[in-house]
Amino acid sequence: MIKTKDITILGSGISGLGSVKLAKKFGINVFVSDKNSIKEEVKKHLNNNKISFKENGHDVERLLKSDEVIISPGISFSNLKKTFPNIKEEKFISELEFASRYTDAYLIAVTGSNGKTTTASLIYHLLKNNGFNVGLAGNIGVSFAESVCDFSYDYYVLEVSSFQLDHILNFKPNIAIITNISPDHLDRYDYKFQNYTNSKYRIVKNQKIEDHFIYNCNCEVTKNIFKKTKINSKIYSFSLTKNQVKNPQVFLDKNHINSLLNKKNFMLSINKIPIQGKHNLQNSMAAISVAQILKISNQKIKESLKTFKSIPHRLEHFLTIQKVKYINDSKATNVNSAFYALDSFDGPIIWIAGGVDKGNNYDDLIPMVSSKVKAIICLGKDNNKLIDVFSSHTDVIVSTDKISDAVSSAYKISKPGDVVLLSPACASFDLFKSFEDRGDQFKEEVRKLWV
Repeated sequence: MIKTKDITILGSGISGLGSVKLAKKFGINVFVSDKNSIKEEVKKHLNNNKISFKENGHDVERLLKSDEVIISPGISFSNLKKTFPNIKEEKFISELEFASRYTDAYLIAVTGSNGKTTTASLIYHLLKNNGFNVGLAGNIGVSFAESVCDFSYDYYVLEVSSFQLDHILNFKPNIAIITNISPDHLDRYDYKFQNYTNSKYRIVKNQKIEDHFIYNCNCEVTKNIFKKTKINSKIYSFSLTKNQVKNPQVFLDKNHINSLLNKKNFMLSINKIPIQGKHNLQNSMAAISVAQILKISNQKIKESLKTFKSIPHRLEHFLTIQKVKYINDSKATNVNSAFYALDSFDGPIIWIAGGVDKGNNYDDLIPMVSSKVKAIICLGKDNNKLIDVFSSHTDVIVSTDKISDAVSSAYKISKPGDVVLLSPACASFDLFKSFEDRGDQFKEEVRKLWV
């Protein structure tokens, strides 16, 4: 364990507050710095625990003299460096790195551009259902640091973002999973896809021969990385096609998921899996791989998978009104997520898209839009890019900055058998507090159609 006497925590959100609690528990001198105002309930907690803080601007002097600085995932170090050129990146760590120092639990970490939350939730469900003392943390629910502070789990399933991986030093998962890699958050990575890719692959940098790495061999980006990245751990692959790689351990064959891990024949009909779409088959394969590595029996894996429920805002089949399906996929904040969503439905689609563009290239969506989408409703403050790309590939395109207008327009356009799909391919922060807020407002407007 690294001995730290003095820490500054940048950011007072979920990650920052979790780090505060953990640092306090272990007697570390803590200072909280936030460039924005700190919520009243957080300030109350800090004051009650005699923790000094500064809001509406960082204390540079305090940053410079701290042993370490825990940087919240939402803060860009490169932007911070522009403002404070004297700070050194060597002393900056992520909450992920910090929390890992205070637990001996077996760590299962999931990253990727898409499918992180579903895969992590599936793994957690499989382990929990089979008697493991397991916690779920990271980018999902409670922060890793707060969970380590409050609980004593033997296993952790962690959803891990590229931002969290940017500032790890010794963090080492026993099992690492990369679901896929596609362009995302390029605005944070100087619009260089390679920078983003490098960040994702930090998840395996500290792994040893006794550890495990699971990857999606349908993802060309992930496969190509092997040529440049030394990986010390045991490597497992999953694939939608049996012949995608020479010897896939988990693969799809004749509408059945097959696994050859542990030299035990595993076979499960895709009809027995309650979550839709090819991408969710891949997420299920990753979860099955973890379960088999941890020696959960084939029968128990099958039983647990059947009881898994879809996660809100991820291809959530919310309502059917007059034989029109309304699907909430608000978590789809990048192009690849939207592609998976569009690929999941055969019927004519009315696609609600738009928001904060993160350097998106929509070209991969054009064939899908041309063949499946009868109308696009652009929902954002600036819809020009979407309109420019897709106006010649669909019969109807509508632009609005109101969720109520988006839903009412979709209702007027729809016919029985259609699918109204909210899958934005963009971040939510132009019109909404979060992707959850966007999805919740969408569902509220759809409910009004019943009236």
